[in-house]
Amino acid sequence: MKNYMLFNSIKLGNISLKNRIVMAPMTRCRAIGNIPNELMLTYYQQRANAGLIITEGTSPSPNGLGYARIPGLFNEEQVQAWGKITTAVHELDGKIFVQLMHTGRISHVLNMAQGTEILAPSDIQATGQMWTDTHQMQDFPIPKAMTYEDIEFTQVEFVTAAKNAIKAGFDGVELHGANGYLLEEFLSPISNKRHDKYDMSLENRCRFVLEITQAVAEAIGKEKIGIRLSPYGVANDMPNYPEIDATYDYLSKELNKLGIAYIHLVDHSAMGAPSVPIEMKMMIRHNFKNTLVLCGGYDKESAEDDIKSGLCDLIAFGRPFINNPDLIERLEHNKELSQSLNADLFYSADAHGYTDYPNFKAPVVLQIQS
Repeated sequence: MKNYMLFNSIKLGNISLKNRIVMAPMTRCRAIGNIPNELMLTYYQQRANAGLIITEGTSPSPNGLGYARIPGLFNEEQVQAWGKITTAVHELDGKIFVQLMHTGRISHVLNMAQGTEILAPSDIQATGQMWTDTHQMQDFPIPKAMTYEDIEFTQVEFVTAAKNAIKAGFDGVELHGANGYLLEEFLSPISNKRHDKYDMSLENRCRFVLEITQAVAEAIGKEKIGIRLSPYGVANDMPNYPEIDATYDYLSKELNKLGIAYIHLVDHSAMGAPSVPIEMKMMIRHNFKNTLVLCGGYDKESAEDDIKSGLCDLIAFGRPFINNPDLIERLEHNKELSQSLNADLFYSADAHGYTDYPNFKAPVVLQIQS
């Protein structure tokens, strides 16, 4: 019988994971009032057999709450609510990181509280629309170009949220530097057209991300930090640009110097985006000496192949975890995966399409008495 490394334990920073399968972060929009709740507790507890859970994007700031019904981690009520979820996951011997996601220009005022601002490196409007519960689909607005004061305040918010994460019982934090949100907006010359120390060169465009990463590392410990990156991703109006390879070559080397726990590299080609070239994956693997997580369109065999080849250490699964809460057991025991995935319910507000997907039920074996 084949011995799969996928199901072996592994160290990540200072913690031990019971397998090499990561539940990828997925926005699910169930946090009514931006407060985690009992429904979310059930959702994460159902999936606690993953080696590591990375939560849905969670805002470090009222300014980062771009989507309807996403959670935050910037006030005490949110800390207490997340604490119940981390406790529930830990009771099942699970490990859980929170993904800190500031949505930047991918936002709308109808999803935010009064007195907040939609911020971005430059005042460049993203192409596309955003769902709002009150007026349904709306165009993205023109964001405010961040001042130095805004940049410094946002960095403080990330640090405070990271400290809140540890207070809430999380094993660590993942910085969301992908998918066209605030951190990636600084990386790209398409969305970052400043004329100061945060632009004018690829090194300067990486500055904001590296400053936040270093500040969070100093606050909670470098072994408790990961970052998600999506080179060649085009989500949220992020076209490719000529310096992509050079940008992520430099960024991964600098992240290695900071000694953080992992880089989480996502390839969105399974959803129609350009693929991340194997050369870039190998480059980041070479540059970054700690854990590398790969994500995007994997099945059991392809995940095992990339782990055994040494291309990565962990594999993240996204959508399969939605309708297979017992994904680990199904993969390990070669059980068929559920195909009843309802995309219309990805971002709704209740249990339907969220916590009501059943586990695999093994057949009952009747004992026949002679």
